[in-house]
Formats: sequence, C-alpha cells, structure tokens
Amino acid sequence: VQLVESGGGLVQAGGSLRLSCTASGSGFIIRAMGWYRQAPGKQRELVAGVTSGGTTNYAASVKGRFTISRDSAKNTVALQMDSLKPEDTAVYYCNAEAGSTSYGFRNYWGQGTQVTVSS
Repeated sequence: VQLVESGGGLVQAGGSLRLSCTASGSGFIIRAMGWYRQAPGKQRELVAGVTSGGTTNYAASVKGRFTISRDSAKNTVALQMDSLKPEDTAVYYCNAEAGSTSYGFRNYWGQGTQVTVSS
C-alpha cells in the first residue's frame, strides 16, 4: 500500500489549507485512515482519524477547526484545516491501517507534507 499526500504549503494565521491523501495498491482493505503531524523537536501526534464506518476523532487542539473526510470508494482521505494557527506548523503525515484477512493488517505512512503557518 502506498500513500501519496498533497496540499501542504505556507499560509498566514487564520487561513485555510486542504490536505489530501490517496492510497494505492492491490488486494488490500483499509480500516482506519488518519492524519498525524510532527513539529520540530516534538513527537508525532494524531491530528484526526476516521474509521471505515465513518466515525471521526480529533485532537483537542484542532477540534472545531479541522475536518477529516474519507471517500472509501476512492481510497482517499482529506483534512480541511481552517483558522490555522502558527502552532499548527508541522509535517503532516497520512496514515492508513490496511492489509488483508489472509496476511494481517499494519500501519502505512505517507511521505509527509509540510504545513507552515506564519503569524
């Protein structure tokens, strides 16, 4: 399974960005998908996740500002980020729990996309 992200960039505080991620490969099932981020000197943290059933969860710091959405038919997940703050600056990584009933499931990661919010 390969995850390819797009949509990062530089934006002023209060602005918006939309990240997208597409999973490709064959013979796999995707359970949960999500977005993580890692700022310099900090650990990677969950930003938002969505299950195969559509249940979403958000980090407290982004709740009300970010929205995660998923298109299971296209194996894509998006993160709409509004009211961005300088503390949202980080590398954002797409994550998918994927695999098969025969070979098991594991976590896959995208290459990361930089989001920089200027004050």
